[in-house]
Amino acid sequence: MKSSNKLKIFNDPIYGFITIPNSLIFDLIQHKYFQRLRRISQMGLSYLVYPGAHHTRFHHALGSMHLMQKAINVLRFKAISISEEEENGLLIAILLHDIGHGPFSHAMEHSLVNDVSHEDISLRFMEVLNEEFNGSLTLAISIFKGEYPRKFMCQLISSQLDMDRADYLKRDSFYTGVAEGNINSERLITMLNVVDDQLVVEEKGIYSVEKFLVARRFMYWQVYLHKTGVVAEQLLTRILKRAKALVQQGLKLQCSEALSYFLSSEVSPKSFGSETLLIFAKLDDYDIVAAMKEWQYHEDFVLSNLCEMIINRDLLRIKIKNKPIKTSDLIAHTNALMENYSISKEEADYFVFNGEITNVAYQHKKQHINILLKSGKIKDIVKASDQLNLKALSKPVTKYYMCYPKKKM
Repeated sequence: MKSSNKLKIFNDPIYGFITIPNSLIFDLIQHKYFQRLRRISQMGLSYLVYPGAHHTRFHHALGSMHLMQKAINVLRFKAISISEEEENGLLIAILLHDIGHGPFSHAMEHSLVNDVSHEDISLRFMEVLNEEFNGSLTLAISIFKGEYPRKFMCQLISSQLDMDRADYLKRDSFYTGVAEGNINSERLITMLNVVDDQLVVEEKGIYSVEKFLVARRFMYWQVYLHKTGVVAEQLLTRILKRAKALVQQGLKLQCSEALSYFLSSEVSPKSFGSETLLIFAKLDDYDIVAAMKEWQYHEDFVLSNLCEMIINRDLLRIKIKNKPIKTSDLIAHTNALMENYSISKEEADYFVFNGEITNVAYQHKKQHINILLKSGKIKDIVKASDQLNLKALSKPVTKYYMCYPKKKM
């Protein structure tokens, strides 16, 4: 067999050239489980709002790994000991942190599987790959699970200021064209240090942290929780729930074998074994889009109309308020729909519903972003900052929404 050069580079629009550090990382990137991420949208259906948001989980994983390489170099320069084995563990953990995402990222978690998060599935993929690669991922799995004794390494993977967030905020800002969400991730990384096994940011980086938190807040309201994006994701979740209900009633829906399996099975943490994982690995955005293109012509009123709404971007109307939605408003829209189309309340509930969205830019109760002052003292960013609005950013803001059809469906 012809041997291939495994020290390749990727040309990334955000960071320029990203290098693959070793043959193990190359082989993981080449693996079919990781290549599947090329077919998983990073931002779900946000392209219905921002036409440029067609980047994938593959882009994001490589970008996060690139930032981790930079973070390791910075910390080593500051005399933080990181062995070659630990470096590999960090790079693999961040590279594979999102490998368990399903089609359109989060929609599947709320429809096709029960109480199985993408983090759980990522871990299952990593365990399977660890067997295939003769235990080479053992350290990475320990870091990913937060069990490795050197806590700052776990914080680089998952914390209020991790390499995941450092990449997706900058990347999503770039692809959506929302400049206010842009952050200087490389400046933030340059300011990282470790004190008492905890990740800290040096005092001179305090303004970069403030910008990071403000950008995060802005991106959630303007992009991730944009009202059109909220409607689209709710519709997709309801499409999958309706399809599952119809299949379980005995109807046959045209779709891929992988999607058919999840529509006809009750998948829970206990039943999500190695066989289910193999089928999950065949599932991506293309399965869902192809299914919706077929289902828009189905005789079921609910399924066909929901699919048409997404395929043709003719979505439900949405109202967002600061106070909970009145029950009487929901009832009025539900009754009107039932009367106009002679459908049941159960069917009408697919089109008329309410919910809430919450935005917390800084979850200080969960974990702190600590600032290392010149005096050697360590303070939480909220106390160290002279920005009064940072305290407000740590308080959750909840808004309430109601979705219902336009006058004519």
